[in-house]
Amino acid sequence: MRLGIIGLSQSGKTTVFNALTRGNAPLTMSGGRFEVHTAVVDVPDPRVDALSEMFKPRRTIYAKVTYADIAGLEGKASGDISGPLLNQLTQMDGLVHVVRCFEDPSVPHPMGSVDPLRDVAAMDAEFLLNDLIAVERKLERLEEEWKKSARDRKQIEQEQALFKKLYEALSEEIPLRDVELTPAEEKLLAGFGFLSRKPLLILFNLGEGQEAPQLDYPHKRSAVASLMGKLEMEIAQLPPEDAEIFLAEYGIEEPGLNRVIRLSYELLGLISFFTVGEDEVRAWTVRRGATAPEAAGVIHTDLQKGFIRAEVISYDDLMAAGSMAAARKEGKLRLEGKDYIVQDGDILHIRFNVR
Repeated sequence: MRLGIIGLSQSGKTTVFNALTRGNAPLTMSGGRFEVHTAVVDVPDPRVDALSEMFKPRRTIYAKVTYADIAGLEGKASGDISGPLLNQLTQMDGLVHVVRCFEDPSVPHPMGSVDPLRDVAAMDAEFLLNDLIAVERKLERLEEEWKKSARDRKQIEQEQALFKKLYEALSEEIPLRDVELTPAEEKLLAGFGFLSRKPLLILFNLGEGQEAPQLDYPHKRSAVASLMGKLEMEIAQLPPEDAEIFLAEYGIEEPGLNRVIRLSYELLGLISFFTVGEDEVRAWTVRRGATAPEAAGVIHTDLQKGFIRAEVISYDDLMAAGSMAAARKEGKLRLEGKDYIVQDGDILHIRFNVR
């Protein structure tokens, strides 16, 4: 999972990046200049900790998430996002828009004043315009192809209908996340990284003790959250014991990293399943609705190719039983076939045969 952290200059993107990754990237990225910091972090999951305690494996592996702190967006809705910047944005599975709420006279806002709702609207407008221009160009190319009969006209007409639908939505300032698409249309758009179609988490970056602004954001695959970026960054640098004391002192129930990842999983439609044993306890990420063979393929392509059955037990059932042997004795393990839909927290053992 790759999440791009975006926002206007001086919004605290890198502060939030450091809070989420426990990193120490410099906080002086220049506004309007294209720069990227990246970090891969473990996905916090107490279920992995409990399974590791039960099986005492040689190694424990958490699911991973990659954060990219992407500078260079100005929120001017000019439609001319630079090639390298656009390339970075389109590669992301989702976007985290850091919106400045804190006041700090020593850090001037690029638009002259702190106005979170204005900044949200500015970034939305920039993405809508960028997508609109890209759709217009695609329609022009499709028209040229149709005239030249470069390929099957029926296929061209299907694509034209789809991109006209996208054009109409964008012209009405509707992000592509809100456009209903058929499975066939989803497939046609697989290679396009439209920005307003990406899952979006709006993250209000608050000052200490500040209340988050109210924002009605009714778009699909979107969510709104808040954190005190500077405070969370400082806490993230502390040893775990000290961090817990500070979190309790400020009334923060859990680190921002945990909340942001959980919301990101929900927005991206992802779940976790586990494999366990003496050698390794490991968390894997798969899309919600994936079948057992698809989950097997996440582990290794050979497991998907030679899939026979999956031995399955839920995390809750295993914890209630106390051990795998006890769970087996209680009949909690079951065999599932190719049509089984993997559930969040499933523990899988894949039976396969590759000839």
